[in-house]
Amino acid sequence: MNLTEIIRGRISPIEERYNELQKAVSDPEVASTPGYPAMLRELGSLEKTLAPWREYEAVLAELTEAREMVAGEDEEMAALAEEEIPALEKKFSALEEGILDRALEDDRDGDRPAIVEIRAGAGGDEAAIFAGDLFEIYNRYSQLHKWKVEVLDSSASDMGGFKEISFKITGDEVFRLMRFESGGHRVQRVPKTETQGRIHTSAATVAVLPEVEAMDFELKPEDLEFQAMRSSGPGGQHVNKTSSAVRVIHKPTGEQVKCQESKQQGQNREMALALLRSRLYEREKAKRDAERAEERKGQIGSGDRSQRVRTYNWPQNRVTDHRIGSNFSLEQVLEGQLDSIVEGLLEADRAAKLAAL
Repeated sequence: MNLTEIIRGRISPIEERYNELQKAVSDPEVASTPGYPAMLRELGSLEKTLAPWREYEAVLAELTEAREMVAGEDEEMAALAEEEIPALEKKFSALEEGILDRALEDDRDGDRPAIVEIRAGAGGDEAAIFAGDLFEIYNRYSQLHKWKVEVLDSSASDMGGFKEISFKITGDEVFRLMRFESGGHRVQRVPKTETQGRIHTSAATVAVLPEVEAMDFELKPEDLEFQAMRSSGPGGQHVNKTSSAVRVIHKPTGEQVKCQESKQQGQNREMALALLRSRLYEREKAKRDAERAEERKGQIGSGDRSQRVRTYNWPQNRVTDHRIGSNFSLEQVLEGQLDSIVEGLLEADRAAKLAAL
């Protein structure tokens, strides 16, 4: 079985689902149901796979025809076709790489917005400063991709940075690209607080969760406990006088979420519920993934947050991604230029999935 046949086998059920959804959303009765918006979102997501697939098939047909002409008896047509083949092959190769990522995708959450949680680890104040650096990297990366960043909750450190910070990123293919950031991040440098010039190693953990809407994951009211409290941190008189911060406790699991970024309690409540929903959804997702853990053992981007994924080395001006064993420019990474790292991870992920097939 060649690569095109493998891709076609993966695309076939996607086309079937797309046709099924198109028929469903054209029904006036379905348009008034609560699940209609979710159908439209799924339809849009499937279209992102099928549109490049159609182009891929069209270029493949052109390339096949050109090669047949080269082998034909018409010398003039053969010469013209031979001139076209290099450009067609280049275009076909680029399309094949892109459609492979889509066809081999086994995470249905790839097109969702992402909720990112960064927590300072070992290293005290320096770890908090590093957590702040990571937030700035992701903020700049988002700007380069024209994504929107919205802080959900944060706990600032006295020396700068964050003890922890949660934020939502909205845009095209956000979770699909950001999910590779999940894991342990380590920094090696001379801290601002170090007087002897010694290099310290500090750490932070990053969790990337797909944003989950209420219709996709139900939170039962009887399972939730809400607590209002006063905000902490910067904010002046407002912080001291109002109880706008909200903590939500999911009683069956004990999972707790606090949000205080907005001055409106209602907005904090909604953000807390969104974060809680994503965390609980991720728990369920982790259970499903565990069932095929051996199958996915060697894959990049498995979401194992216990693994060390990257080291940021200031003295050597380099960033090492341990999953692919490659080094990158620290200066570029600090400016949010993560595309070269993500492309390397996507390539490794693609190779692992093909090998599994």
